[in-house]
Amino acid sequence: MKAYVYGANGPAITEVAKPAPKGTQVLVRVRACGLNRADLGMTKGHAHGSAGGVGAVLGMEWAGEVAELGPDAKGVKVGDRVMGSGGAAFAEYTLADHGRVFKNPSNMNFEEAATLPVALATMHNAVVTNGALQPGQSVLIQGASSGVGLMAMQIAKLKGASLVIGSSTDPMRRSRLKEFGADLAVDSSDPGWVDQVLKATSGEGVDLIVDQVSGKVASQNLAATKIKGRIVNVGRLGGTRAEFNFDLHAARRIHYIGVTFRTRTIEEIREIFDEVRKDIWPAVESRKLQLPIDKVFSFDDIAKAFEHMEANRHLGKIVVTL
Repeated sequence: MKAYVYGANGPAITEVAKPAPKGTQVLVRVRACGLNRADLGMTKGHAHGSAGGVGAVLGMEWAGEVAELGPDAKGVKVGDRVMGSGGAAFAEYTLADHGRVFKNPSNMNFEEAATLPVALATMHNAVVTNGALQPGQSVLIQGASSGVGLMAMQIAKLKGASLVIGSSTDPMRRSRLKEFGADLAVDSSDPGWVDQVLKATSGEGVDLIVDQVSGKVASQNLAATKIKGRIVNVGRLGGTRAEFNFDLHAARRIHYIGVTFRTRTIEEIREIFDEVRKDIWPAVESRKLQLPIDKVFSFDDIAKAFEHMEANRHLGKIVVTL
């Protein structure tokens, strides 16, 4: 089968053996894939947890049809249209644990479905489970113009947030954040953004920050968070190291929570997928929660899809079809 593999000379479309499902795995005939920032890093040889490196089939998000079941797989059947996440997605066939797939709504095509699994699982876990957002509370999404960021704002609105603030350093993307639930859009590269957040919250700060940027905004986040508020660290697009004001952290008694899928067990990931199904799946089926598709590329043009992502001018998801 065809797959996008990281080799000694970089990534390329290569012929590899078709995998076979074992245990609780399902084999999926992939029809579309969503691109994520972690994929871009792996195309440059970076590791992402245990994924990546020479010989790795790249990709982590897909939609397609169940082609075969492992002996212990439950909850799906051959022919089901599904979406999910996991390694080795950029291929004609991929394997996934039976608990790491969602059944596609009947009103959704493969391209649309491929935009959702990572964003839904990541941001329901960040906003609802770890962020503990309650109706009437305020939330700031740092890096709101990414696919997962756009989903975070929508989930926050769905769960009754009274004020949703999104950040983006790009003026065009910042101007569109209100389409996806933002009541206020700020530029996190502007030193005055904290004052804007404080003004919007009567000087108190937000109840919750979901941070995909980190780096230089880490201590600014502390100043923009309410006393006894929460910060959930999801991503580090602005850097993995920076000065951190421990005194401000203590003074504001902020709960600072780090999350990642890289160190989660399959049991933990199954639980996250279950929570999405139980809590917000009706909003997915009704298309209340959805992501825009910026551009669709054919699998043969997957390198161009990554060039488009690296140019960093897109809003929404980049999708590759097989």
